[in-house]
Amino acid sequence: MARPDFNLLLTLDVLLAEGNVARAAQRLRLSPSAMSRALARLRETTGDPLLVRAGRGLVPTPRALALREKVSELVQDVEAALRPAETPDLAAVARHFTLRTSEGFVENFGPPLLARLAEAAPGVRLGFVPKVDRESSALRDGTADLETGVLGRGMGPEIRVQVLFRDRFLGVVHEGHPLCSAEITPARFAAGRHIGLSRHGVLHGPVDEALDALGLQRNVVTTVGGFSTAVALARASDLIATVPERHTGNLREGLYSFSLPFPTPEFAVSLFWHPRLHGDPVHRWLREVILDVCGMPR
Repeated sequence: MARPDFNLLLTLDVLLAEGNVARAAQRLRLSPSAMSRALARLRETTGDPLLVRAGRGLVPTPRALALREKVSELVQDVEAALRPAETPDLAAVARHFTLRTSEGFVENFGPPLLARLAEAAPGVRLGFVPKVDRESSALRDGTADLETGVLGRGMGPEIRVQVLFRDRFLGVVHEGHPLCSAEITPARFAAGRHIGLSRHGVLHGPVDEALDALGLQRNVVTTVGGFSTAVALARASDLIATVPERHTGNLREGLYSFSLPFPTPEFAVSLFWHPRLHGDPVHRWLREVILDVCGMPR
C-alpha cells in the first residue's frame, strides 16, 4: 500500500475551513488549477467527493464534516511538533542532569551553581561525577549530559564546545612558608618540596616544561589526583601545590598564592555537550547558568 501524502492534510484542512477552492488556493499560495488538482487527489485518496457543488458554491459531504475537526487537530499537532521549542516554565520543570567534571570544579563552582538552580528551577537536579579521562563516550551514550575541562584529542569532533573561562597556574603554600620570606625565583621554587599532580596518567605538565627550558626540575615528593587534594595537602604541610587560579578560587582562602616566577601558557576551560541536547530548552538554560556562574569574578 502506497504511503499517504501528508501534505494533503494541510490542503484538506484549508479546503474544509474555506469551503471554496479559490480562497483555499489563495491561503496556500497556489494557483486555482493546482488547488483543483490537489482536491482531485484528496477525492481519490479518501474515496469521497468531500466538497460538492450546491448552486454557485461548494458544500461539504458527511465524510468531510466528520473529518474536519480531526484533520484540524492533526494539522495543529504537526505544526506544534515542528515549531521551535518554547521557553519552559522553569519553576515547573522536573529534570535530572549529570555534569562530569574534575576535582576542584565542584568545590569552587558547585555552591553558587546549585544556589542558582534552587532559586530558578527547584525541580532541576544536578549530579556531579568525576572525570577520569578525556574521552567523550559519556556524552555520546548519555551517561553524562555536560562535561567541563580542557579540550583534548579524546573529545569527539561532533561534541559542542563553549569556553567557560581562561585560567593559569600559580603556586600555593600555607602562610608563613619559607617561600613567603623572600623573592620567589625559579631556582627557589624548583628546590622546594612539591606536590605533583597525576591526572589522566600524565605526570609531566606545562610547569615542568617551563622549568626544563630553564634547566631546572621540581623536587616532587608526592603525587595526588586532583586540585582540591593538592590544596588541602599544601594547607596542612610545607609542600608546594601548583594549581589553576580560577579553578581553585575559594579553595585557596587563607593560603598564600603567588604567580609562578616564569611564564606558562594560559589555557581555556570549556563546557562540552552532545549535539542531541543542543536544542533542548532546559539544557540550554542550564548551560547559560553554568557559563554565567563560571564567568562571575571570584
